[in-house]
Amino acid sequence: MRFNLPLPHPEKNEKIIILIRRHWFIILVKILFWALAALMPLLFFFLAQDLFAAIFTNETMYPIFVLFVSIYYLYMWLFTFTSFVDYYLDVWIVTNKKIINIEQKGLFRREVSEQKLFRIQDVTSELKGFFSTVINYGTVYVQTAGTEQRFVFKQVARPQRVAGIIVKIVEQEKNYQKLLEKSDQIKTK
Repeated sequence: MRFNLPLPHPEKNEKIIILIRRHWFIILVKILFWALAALMPLLFFFLAQDLFAAIFTNETMYPIFVLFVSIYYLYMWLFTFTSFVDYYLDVWIVTNKKIINIEQKGLFRREVSEQKLFRIQDVTSELKGFFSTVINYGTVYVQTAGTEQRFVFKQVARPQRVAGIIVKIVEQEKNYQKLLEKSDQIKTK
């Protein structure tokens, strides 16, 4: 599978093995929440039309009401857009050399961290809750020996499969590192 994604700090012969995003169910829930929140002013308008008839017929109050509803909908679009950007730009990349964690923190802040595969000590997957179990999404924890104690892949699809792939890649990289060490020892003798 080819990925047209620029890697931060690419190494020689580095290839992307898997690219992981959050499960589609997560963004669906957020969009449904914001859609329901967007219906609130309409429900208020239809339910309170009889109670607050004076507001809707008053020449001064009606434009103020429309202004507040317009501001409300602008914020709904902003929050929906922010939720989508956070979902889409949170990416975990596993290459044949390292793991890259790219997390979007709001609209204008991104955090990128990397860890070499040979420093990985433990990989754990976790499914927690009803929807997580039924739809098969969860969290993958990657324990490292570096300054970043743990990489957390949040709400990813098929976490057991992802953890298994990472374990295989780590074992291959560690075996490759051992072969390099042996060849260096042979060369120095």
